[in-house]
Amino acid sequence: MDVMGDKATLFETGRFVQPSGDGEEGEIVAEQAAEELRQRLAAEAGDIEAMSVLGAMLLRRGDLDGAEPHLRAATAAGDRAAANNLGVLLHQRGYADEAAGWWRIAAVAGSAAAAHALGRHHRERGDEPAAEYWLRQSAEQGHVLGAYALADLLEHRGDPDAERWMRAAAERGHREAAYRLARALDLRAGPESAGDNGVSPAEEAEQWYRQAAARGHRRAALHLGAILEKRGELKEAGRWYLTSAKDGEPRAACALGFLLRDAGDSESAAVWWLRAAQDGDGNAANALGALHAERGETQTAERWYRAAMDAGDVNGAYNLGLLCAEQGRTAQAEQWYRRAAYAGHREAANALAVLLLQGGDEAGAEPWFSKAAEAGSVDAAFNLGILYAKRGEDALALRWYERAAAAGHTEAALQVGMARLRDGDEREAERHLRCAAGGGSAEAAYRLAAVLDARRPPASAHELGEALHEKTECEEWYERAASLGHRRAQVRVGMLAAARGDVVEAARWYRTAAEAGSRNGAFNLGLLLAREGSEPEAAVWWTRAADAGHGRAALRLALVYARRGELAEGQRWADRAVSLGPAEVAERAARLRDALRQELSA
Repeated sequence: MDVMGDKATLFETGRFVQPSGDGEEGEIVAEQAAEELRQRLAAEAGDIEAMSVLGAMLLRRGDLDGAEPHLRAATAAGDRAAANNLGVLLHQRGYADEAAGWWRIAAVAGSAAAAHALGRHHRERGDEPAAEYWLRQSAEQGHVLGAYALADLLEHRGDPDAERWMRAAAERGHREAAYRLARALDLRAGPESAGDNGVSPAEEAEQWYRQAAARGHRRAALHLGAILEKRGELKEAGRWYLTSAKDGEPRAACALGFLLRDAGDSESAAVWWLRAAQDGDGNAANALGALHAERGETQTAERWYRAAMDAGDVNGAYNLGLLCAEQGRTAQAEQWYRRAAYAGHREAANALAVLLLQGGDEAGAEPWFSKAAEAGSVDAAFNLGILYAKRGEDALALRWYERAAAAGHTEAALQVGMARLRDGDEREAERHLRCAAGGGSAEAAYRLAAVLDARRPPASAHELGEALHEKTECEEWYERAASLGHRRAQVRVGMLAAARGDVVEAARWYRTAAEAGSRNGAFNLGLLLAREGSEPEAAVWWTRAADAGHGRAALRLALVYARRGELAEGQRWADRAVSLGPAEVAERAARLRDALRQELSA
């Protein structure tokens, strides 16, 4: 008869299978009525077991007045299941102490369900030693709710034995226990950790999340979806997010929205974000705000950012600041940045500092940069470096550059590399320049190439048109910088190509640099064209270079015009070359100018 006690406890939780259809429901109701009639007749005939069963049936139906006399009669006759159910009935009536008395009788008689109920009663009253005693009695008899309640009590006290009982409850199908066990395993999972059975905590956590989610636990479905999404299994992740979202989990609806957006379905994403935002999810409200901002619907965007802020998401204030800044509403942007920054939003603190700095308030900007940087903002650490470098406080600047570089900031790594080059620490300089160059900095790629270039042994001379040789690492970095638009790198790549005889490649890079405004590129392109017999075109590029201040180009033009017999024009360019220099060019140009002057005056 212990089973009746278990059923009564289940009744207390409200977890019963419901009929699936009208016809089936009718049949079940008829069967229940017939069974109740049989038990009632047997109880009236003095059958103790029938009294207990009938009392449990009436209790399950909510007929407390009808159930009580039958349960009391069966309890008086020594039926422990009836004693447990009588305790449930009295507890529902509000007679907790009397209920506990009957649960104690049933528990002493061996009812695991009564021991569980008695343990919970003592815990509600703060008597944890008594609660632990009875919950342990229930758990050790295999009662799943007793095992879970014991695990919950022990976990609250920080007892390591909690996991054993949580696992026991989970293994018996308790979905909340499976979820909590998964959370505990998930939180302590490391990248290399492995359990005693060779299964890592992360893998085991996933198994328990899956079990809890399969039993309808919406938060377990959310966490399982997140694990699968991180692993790249997006289709299955979406299914679990959908399951959780349909069960009313707003975070799952929000995550599903991001998954749909990344798949290109912004409209469906907006539907789920709306559902999550209406349930109070600030992240979803921010996502809706960003979506409307992208569409140019700034008023709607602002409304959702405010909703996010009202939901307690500080990103809402930060995003409002960004929106106002984009619209040129500087005062309002500062207001929202301040609100978010005071709430601990590090990027808002950095944005506020930038805004203050742009307004000339360097003293006001510095503490916000510091606060953001100390909170972990990489951009703020870099900005502090710029601020200190501007003041000439190079040691402080370098410290913040190094901090930002260590967190992967490309431009900060470039600044550290350049500082190390100035200090003569070529090894550290190279390390940081490699980081910056790998992050896409054209300047870092150029400077790294220059460092490597300086180490190369002198190359043997090549004539134009000779066979090409294999490119070195420094050439590859020059080309990386050149492809990113670095003009000096483009000129250098052209020079290296010319040195190995690749005229076409050299001309291509010289022309690219020249068209981007490089006077050296224009001068070198002119040299290449003149060598190939295209002096008129060469003169065009030399003119561009000379107009940009290139002395050697001006000297070349003076020579060209002198050879053509255009002495006045040659003298003009010779004068320009003298003024532009450098010294050796100025000396040669002066001699040429004097010779042309004499020729003109002859």
